[in-house]
Amino acid sequence: MTAQPPDAPVVLRVAGRPVARYVTRPELPARFSPRPYLHPVTTLAGTAVTELSPADHTHHLGVGVAVPDVEGHNFWGGRTYVRDRGPTELDDHGAQRHSSFQLRDPDGFVEELRWVASGTELLRERRTVAATELTDSAWALDFTFSLTNVTSDPLSIGSPATNGRPGAAYGGFFWRARKEDTPPAVFTAGTEGEASVHGAPADWLALAGADWTLVFAGATGTTRRDPWFVRTAEYPGVGSSLASGARLPVPSGGTAVRRIVTVVADGRLDRTEAAALVRKAVSQ
Repeated sequence: MTAQPPDAPVVLRVAGRPVARYVTRPELPARFSPRPYLHPVTTLAGTAVTELSPADHTHHLGVGVAVPDVEGHNFWGGRTYVRDRGPTELDDHGAQRHSSFQLRDPDGFVEELRWVASGTELLRERRTVAATELTDSAWALDFTFSLTNVTSDPLSIGSPATNGRPGAAYGGFFWRARKEDTPPAVFTAGTEGEASVHGAPADWLALAGADWTLVFAGATGTTRRDPWFVRTAEYPGVGSSLASGARLPVPSGGTAVRRIVTVVADGRLDRTEAAALVRKAVSQ
């Protein structure tokens, strides 16, 4: 068997079945804030549950980490929200550059990335991703990222919300889900609907489409305190907000760590089924 090039896409497998493709060096315009991403991600039955560069937001790239403001640099893609001006086209985009894999197996990998803008490395990231079988119709994607400030000065992470746009605290782990004719349902253990779940913390949050369900859970105390960013009507997407009410400071040499576990299931789960699968996924 011929060995794969070290930077070739990683195909994650669960029970021998391919469930996700990880692209390390995408060829993208600078305004997309080029970065590694997972796409397609599928259920065990093969239903795709991600989108790549959809027409409504061409800079949405499957599953990954995207931040609209790292010390004034855009690592999200698209326009930048400027206080008192609104969304504005700026030449302020950074890029996440794959450096190396410390581990690369069929069920996961450990990767090092460099977050670079204007020729300067701002953050060094260690990303750990693992795929685990839960049942014959569900699996879990365990995604941890650690962002270390490698500059000599403190920096901070912001969002359009911290820059003056209410309700737009996106930035961090983000999953652009499959768009269908009917918007997906969204619910937590105690609430349902976009208006209720968006902008609030919850131990877990489910997004249910026609024949698939994604259940997102913060797997550390710090991650669970971050509010969820949720869209269903405009487009289907879920993220965990690093900077909601205030900017997130990262001192020189300091590290911000978050861990999200996502259940990827065939069929439409109810609250009881979603909660049971999340418990199983997080405890493994």
